[in-house]
This record gives sequence, structure tokens and C-alpha cells, in this order.
Amino acid sequence: MITNLTGWVRGAVVALAFGTGVAGTAAAQSSNPVVVELYTSQGCSSCPPADAFFATLAERDDVIALALHVDYWDYIGWKDVFGNAQFSKRQKSYARHAGRRSVYTPQMIVQGQDDVVGTHPMDLTELVMRHRDRPAGIALTLTRANAEEVAIRAQANPNVKPPLVVQLVRYRPSANVEVLRGENAGRTLAYSNIVTEWKVLGEWNPAEPLDLMAAAPGDTPVVVLVQRPGPGAIEAAARLR
Repeated sequence: MITNLTGWVRGAVVALAFGTGVAGTAAAQSSNPVVVELYTSQGCSSCPPADAFFATLAERDDVIALALHVDYWDYIGWKDVFGNAQFSKRQKSYARHAGRRSVYTPQMIVQGQDDVVGTHPMDLTELVMRHRDRPAGIALTLTRANAEEVAIRAQANPNVKPPLVVQLVRYRPSANVEVLRGENAGRTLAYSNIVTEWKVLGEWNPAEPLDLMAAAPGDTPVVVLVQRPGPGAIEAAARLR
């Protein structure tokens, strides 16, 4: 069951049985996509090549590519217009969980478990393939219930143990930014899958099916992640776009 739900989540348990469809909705495109988080900044001169490579990941159905713009480079002359202290905190939490003493950009984290320099596409491709080929322990379905809400359903294999955290993410598919100062001054940079919202819905005990409705107004893509606390391994992900 879900516990500690925030106020904008309605109906932790709904009357629909797991696995049935929702009228007038579309299911997520891939049954076992790999989540790639890019930690980047407009104030980082090393980031544009990673941002460009990341754009190719954003087009793939077997990858959920999420760009999280950090704010810790803002002091060097340019404030990232997408920068968010929440994303800097998430990256630092990954580092602590893995026993690393520092963070950097551009960094990609794959499925909440492996990290790679964002300018090393071959290493990233290998990690994506490795995670994509692993059997899924959770069947997660995300559907659009109406203009304001999404329905989230999940069923776990018996060997999947708690605790698990359910999160909802929204992102902007693309944007161009003219950088006027800092290390990238004078450049117009293109960005993909820019995360604009990241909310924790609550904890789920996988011994029971998950069936809930969550607020997701608007037409920007919606992503749901089921992840170990820490943050740790992402056990399941689904997307509507």
C-alpha cells in the first residue's frame, strides 16, 4: 500500500482491478524502459556535448531520459534558468549512497545504480543494454485517466522486498537557451527532456498491488518511478508522452 501520500494524490486505492484498462487512455510505450538521469548545467563548459548526446537518448522508446539541471555552478557568472536545488540535492544523495565524496557535471546515472561521465557515449550505451536485458521484477502501468489525473498500477514478484518509493516526474521535451554570461557565454544551447517537477507520492509495500490516482494536469509528459530509498536502484519506470 501507499503511505505518507502528499495532498495532491487522490484515492490511494481505487475500485479498478490490477491489469484492467482505463477507458480513453493510452499505456506507456515500453514495458521495461531504462532510466537515464543527466545532471547538467548551463554554467558548465563541458556539458554541451553531453546535452547533445542526451538528445539522442530522449528519442528512444526503451530509454526514459531525464535532464536534471543543478544550481551549484550558478555562482560562476550565469544562473541556469532550469537549475533547481532539489536536483542538486538528489545528485549529492546518489553520491553519498554510493560512497563518493563529490559530484560533477555532466554526469549520467543509469537506473539509479551506475554512473558514467556524460561525454562517454559508448560506456553509457553498454550500461543501458545491461539494464535493459535484466528481467523486470515489477509490472508497472501508467495511463491517463482524465485531463487532470493519471492511474498508476503495479504488481511485484514475490521476491521484491520493501521499502519502495513511488515518484512522479514531469518534463519539458525541448528548449533553446541563449547564454549571455559565464563559461558558455554567446552560445545558444539546445536541451531535451528538462525535468520541471519531481514529487514523491509515498512508500509502497510490494506485497500488495499498487492502484492509485495521482494529479498530473496539462499535456507535458508524465513519468512514474518505483525506486529504492537512498536514492537507490530504480526497480520500475513508466512514461506517458
